[in-house]
Amino acid sequence: MTGILAILVALLLLIWLAYRGFSVLVLAPLTALLAVLLSPGAPLLASYTQVFMPALGRFIVLYFPLFLLGAVFGRLMEVSGAAQSIAQGFAALLGRERALLAIVLACAVLTYGGVSLFVVAFAVYPIAAALFRAADIPKRLIPATIALGAFTFTMTALPGTPAIQNAIPMPFFKTTPFAAPGLGLIGGAVMAVFGTLWLMRRAAAAARAGEGYGGTAPAGPGAAARGSVTEGAHVLAPAGAESDAPAAGAAGAVRTDGAGEAPSLPPLSLALLPIVLVIALNYLFSAHVLPALDTAYLAAAPYGPTRLDQVLGVWAIIAALSVAIVVLVALNRRRIEDLKAALDEGASAAVLPIFNTASQVGFGAVIASLAGFALIRDAVLGIAPGNPLISLSVAVNLLAGITGSASGGMSIALQTLGANYLALAQQAGISPELLHRVTAIATGGLDALPHNGAVITLLSICGMTHRDSYADILVVAVLIPIAALAAVVALGTVFGSF
Repeated sequence: MTGILAILVALLLLIWLAYRGFSVLVLAPLTALLAVLLSPGAPLLASYTQVFMPALGRFIVLYFPLFLLGAVFGRLMEVSGAAQSIAQGFAALLGRERALLAIVLACAVLTYGGVSLFVVAFAVYPIAAALFRAADIPKRLIPATIALGAFTFTMTALPGTPAIQNAIPMPFFKTTPFAAPGLGLIGGAVMAVFGTLWLMRRAAAAARAGEGYGGTAPAGPGAAARGSVTEGAHVLAPAGAESDAPAAGAAGAVRTDGAGEAPSLPPLSLALLPIVLVIALNYLFSAHVLPALDTAYLAAAPYGPTRLDQVLGVWAIIAALSVAIVVLVALNRRRIEDLKAALDEGASAAVLPIFNTASQVGFGAVIASLAGFALIRDAVLGIAPGNPLISLSVAVNLLAGITGSASGGMSIALQTLGANYLALAQQAGISPELLHRVTAIATGGLDALPHNGAVITLLSICGMTHRDSYADILVVAVLIPIAALAAVVALGTVFGSF
């Protein structure tokens, strides 16, 4: 009982201090070692050097290329104007009367193509602010709208997404990014459709109550006419919209030339091409190109030894992002003012996220090494013993919620329980592809609780507080994804993987 109490104290302290804004790089080892101190007989220094650090290192070794390439790709999409072109293009195509849908789709396309959700939030927010002001939709709904498009179905459910949440299960289950595509599409549709309907319902209720963009009654018939979607796929911010810009710098701002005029953005079709390439090449490399290669050399000692099925998914994403980056630069070289700076900034932007996540993985490894964790593990595995999909969903969701990180919670769950679930699935006749998709979707529920770093950053970008906007984030990024997970588990239990 003392061991379980030690783990709970460490977890609660991690949640509370992370919510207060302390760095996970500091919190993860300190709270892990606190759990060790409170656990009778557990060695302190050995837990740090022999458990925490190797787990952190293994995660970085395996996934750093994905973080690096994803960050570089996102930065290049930003500085070339491609991300802004996509956001403004959808806004222009759908019009201000469908402002909510335009922003959801723009965020979804960008994140499904591999652009970091933080880059997406910075790039899309100014367009969202202009559209919402023009349509007189309350500003407090912007964070939930961006969250729906960037934090949910494209991150966990859609087959082929290069998001790290879709990559982490691959080495454990020997799967590809396109595992259980039918179930992924169904889960993604549940999140997208019901999330959008919820936001539209909230916007309609606000309109009936006389609440406009700024939270007060509309000023009159001319209020909704401020700001407009213009031809050429550009959104013009209304007068005074500068006050809506985030204080986070130029990440989401329109680039200007020396005369202060916005340069031409790439056409929507050209901006979308790298996104399409990431998804298409990801499939081609994982399903056709890499399996056709002679990879017998992987059995040699210098390369593991390992097998292609253990690295296939990661290799496919690396190759797809690499080709897309080359094409993106070639198509937009004149629009990228300083290529070296963009590459440097993208590379630098990859470091903190992967070390934060890896530190959480190290925390989980230390917790898993404690005697008290065996009791927790047995309790989780005992949930619905005839259906490991249910206990897997619960374990991943709880750990993602506890750590405030989808990838961190998933990594902890798979590092500590992945082999158990694979064995249980084989006994129950459940395919690894179904395990992969359920695991990925399960990360996208409780991870978006108030202490989640992405939620805190998004609210900051939008100039909103938890009190202003979190209730709607809770619905679209927590409750509806959990409902989608339940639907996928139910369908997978009845019909298997498809």
